[in-house]
Amino acid sequence: MAPSFDNESSLFNFVVRDGNGVKGIVDSGISKVPQAYIQPPAEQINKNNATKCEIPPIDLSKLDGPEHDQVVNQIVRAAETLGFFQVINHGVPIELLESLKQTAHNFFALPAERKAVYRKEVSPSPLVKYGTSFVPEKERALEWKDYISMAYTNDDEALQQWPIECRDDALQYLKTSHEMVKKLLEALMGNLGVELDDSNIDVFIGKKMVNMNFYPTCPNPELTVGVGRHSDMGTLTILLQDGIGGLYVKVPEEADMENKGEWVEIPPIPGAIVINVGDMLQIWSNGRYKSAEHRVRTTSTKSRVSIPIFVSPQATQKIAPFPQVVEKDGVARYSEFVFADYMNSFFGNAHDGKKSLEFAKAN
Repeated sequence: MAPSFDNESSLFNFVVRDGNGVKGIVDSGISKVPQAYIQPPAEQINKNNATKCEIPPIDLSKLDGPEHDQVVNQIVRAAETLGFFQVINHGVPIELLESLKQTAHNFFALPAERKAVYRKEVSPSPLVKYGTSFVPEKERALEWKDYISMAYTNDDEALQQWPIECRDDALQYLKTSHEMVKKLLEALMGNLGVELDDSNIDVFIGKKMVNMNFYPTCPNPELTVGVGRHSDMGTLTILLQDGIGGLYVKVPEEADMENKGEWVEIPPIPGAIVINVGDMLQIWSNGRYKSAEHRVRTTSTKSRVSIPIFVSPQATQKIAPFPQVVEKDGVARYSEFVFADYMNSFFGNAHDGKKSLEFAKAN
């Protein structure tokens, strides 16, 4: 018999402690969303009001030809305005992308006890964490999402410690996307006057993580969010979304584009990968590149999966705006800090737009 979801502590135990996740609630046959998931009206997403982002995807194969400079300009312009763009001909095999989506569905279809072994408190590996929402202990309303997260150290540890059900595809995804990440960073860093090579690339992407996110069907999607408003804390996020849609990005007020201050939907494009700028890239660029504030809505018709790779600096890395950019701008907009301290601040709070960046603001 399903537990009563009106009692918050029994809901919390069922979803978080016992590892049933949101999927467990849905599988129990609920007809309405439990109170703990109902967002304040200001956070609810009205999909009828949303505009689709019609920016065409960037063809990365053209970086190797005569249109190299135009493609670099497209990447830079996207990073300076919306902080989000889509890429095609990116070098990650299309059949791997299809397989990844199926693998994610297969993992979350496992019995709760098979997934629960990876809960943070009991996981046999410090690299693997299964969870739900974002920081359930700190949230006023929970997010309608379960996830598995796999940190990368080296191939051997990934193969030994990542869940057997998803490790092969996840590792291939990480490895086959590396060249694309390098090319994107070369374009973005080069525009700031910073040369990227094998000796310094780890400064920017020394820490890598693959997540698989699962957004079960929701009886009242208009009351919930899959992920609340936030920007990603790292350097870049490489995101595979499925065909269902539901990813929204906020157009910055200062952006030189239409729909300023509004939420636009990033429509799924078959075979494309979504790229978004993280907080560290905004800080290194002294605010020229914009980390994208984004959120995810839920849907009543089909369960959705998304598979992001987060690349960021190592925890011990010192972060500050590049001196050559500060010199041009005449002011440093962010103070120096160690990335580990930023991470602690980021994971110590519920999602709240781009508030995470306040940690680094220069006084």
